[in-house]
Amino acid sequence: MKIATTRAVIATAAILLTAGTLTACSNGSGSSGSTSSSNASKAKIGLLLPDSVTARYEAADKPFFTAKVASLCPDCTVLYANADGDASKQQQQAESMITSGVKVLVLDPFDGEAAASIVNEAKLKKIPVISYDRLIDSPDDSYYISFDNEKVGELQATALVDKLKKDNVPAGSGILMVNGSPTDNNATLFKKGAHSVIDSSGYKVLAEYDTPGWDPAQAQNWVSGQITKFGSQIKAVYAANDGTGGGAIAALKAANVNPVPPVTGQDAELAGIQRILAGDQYMTVYKAIQPEAEKAAQLAIDLANGKSPKGDTTVNTAKGAAIQSFLLQPVAVTTDNIETTVVKDKFYGADSVSQICTAAYQAACTKYGIK
Repeated sequence: MKIATTRAVIATAAILLTAGTLTACSNGSGSSGSTSSSNASKAKIGLLLPDSVTARYEAADKPFFTAKVASLCPDCTVLYANADGDASKQQQQAESMITSGVKVLVLDPFDGEAAASIVNEAKLKKIPVISYDRLIDSPDDSYYISFDNEKVGELQATALVDKLKKDNVPAGSGILMVNGSPTDNNATLFKKGAHSVIDSSGYKVLAEYDTPGWDPAQAQNWVSGQITKFGSQIKAVYAANDGTGGGAIAALKAANVNPVPPVTGQDAELAGIQRILAGDQYMTVYKAIQPEAEKAAQLAIDLANGKSPKGDTTVNTAKGAAIQSFLLQPVAVTTDNIETTVVKDKFYGADSVSQICTAAYQAACTKYGIK
């Protein structure tokens, strides 16, 4: 999950509920194998995303989701809202959608515990809720669709430790850990996966920080303070996503740390990939968002049609409830495989190469075979 692009703040739930009649139709070809029917032909589907500091939500999740709904149900309407990093705002947005008559809610919670109240309210209206990308701590989630999030942390930490060993950085050297938001269940899993690798690596964690709201500016401020405290002891930075990684790198550069030690990331944001090409960020984790968003859309239409396909697995909430789940596999990305991941998948659209390989990065693109 670059120092984040600032998105327009949407002032009220009414403005946020952008409804559009969607076009284009085909039989559902998602992995559940079901098709749309007249039951959902005019259904309203609610999509609630958590923040605007993480570029993927507006750039990828939203358009992929709405396009898939359009292909499955041409007369369905997607109501969309972004919580802008505010759990109370997300609650209001959800209540407005429930009042407007949505048939299904697809909810990526800003705060996984607080969002349980949204699920409770939806249940009273017999509206199923799909926990999207982040797990809501409620036994009444209809489905959970995300990635193997402990695996994300393992991939990040393994890449970091392997890099330190490759560079002959001595055992006992220090790592800063810039974790994700304390209100995000995924961040807990990323951290757990990362610690499972780092704690047995021979390297030590100098300090760690749970970044409120995944805010890159707060990550930058914290890393600045740690540079003052630890100085040259910092040999690497575990950053839970590209936004916090970008904040960490900005702090290191502002302190004239040269060379910048290896820094991790996640989400394969465009700015993160460009920092990798420039040598400022070591790696990111690529999560193929299109199949995640499309699976959520397929499940939403299934639920609107009264269907309940079985999940591939179950995942337990913090309180131990088993939720039918679909988990996708993440991929570690360095300069070695940008071409075969984000470029091959046209992650930034048909013009992905031109977006990555601007004049400042053209030489690096040529060096690493990105074309």
